[in-house]
Amino acid sequence: MADTSTLYRFLSGDDTSEFCHKVSAALARGWALHGSPTYAFDATRGVMRCGQAVTKTVSVPYAPDMKLGDQ
Repeated sequence: MADTSTLYRFLSGDDTSEFCHKVSAALARGWALHGSPTYAFDATRGVMRCGQAVTKTVSVPYAPDMKLGDQ
């Protein structure tokens, strides 16, 4: 039986459609939303920033050098 791991990623970006596409692409690849999105104002740049945690269970053991986005 293969080991399984639950992977965690925190996606972030400016509050634009590009960020929404980043989250949508992760969902399409089998990632699941984890918790609520977050928003913060970046006063230096004068823009709102978004964040969303996602998780995914995979059939491989976790390794610190794995590229999470490729899973």
